[in-house]
Amino acid sequence: MSNYIMDLRKIVGHRTLIQCAASIIIINEKNQLLLGRRTDNHLWGYSGGAVEIDEKVEDAAKRELLEEFGLIADKLDFFMINSGPESHYIYPNQDEVSNVEIIYTCREYHGEIKAQAEEIEEIRFFDIDEIDLNMISPPIRKVLEKLLEDYPSCK
Repeated sequence: MSNYIMDLRKIVGHRTLIQCAASIIIINEKNQLLLGRRTDNHLWGYSGGAVEIDEKVEDAAKRELLEEFGLIADKLDFFMINSGPESHYIYPNQDEVSNVEIIYTCREYHGEIKAQAEEIEEIRFFDIDEIDLNMISPPIRKVLEKLLEDYPSCK
């Protein structure tokens, strides 16, 4: 959790925060998606998290990818903005957020895949036909649904 969000939580407790987030969906040369199983809800998701004060959205997305998955994004392509009722989420610890999430796709990256133990239980690439939206963390289901619709083979 970002320092900014942690500081706000000390003041507002579990009340709903509007949270600006930045995320990256990694797509490999086999058109597979890299997903990590979260430690808080044990569901799968792509890399992402809250933007810090004065941080550029692209830099936040790259920082989160490095922290959570151990990878460095070389080139980002804007994919979509996820917001609205579907991106509203109550975490298992009862913290509530209304996310405004800027999502990128990335096919050019380097580094060694390594899970951030505090947030990610497991990381692996998935073929498109392996992805069941019920296995995806709720606030990002509509993002992956759009990706699977728009890019049936992630091309």
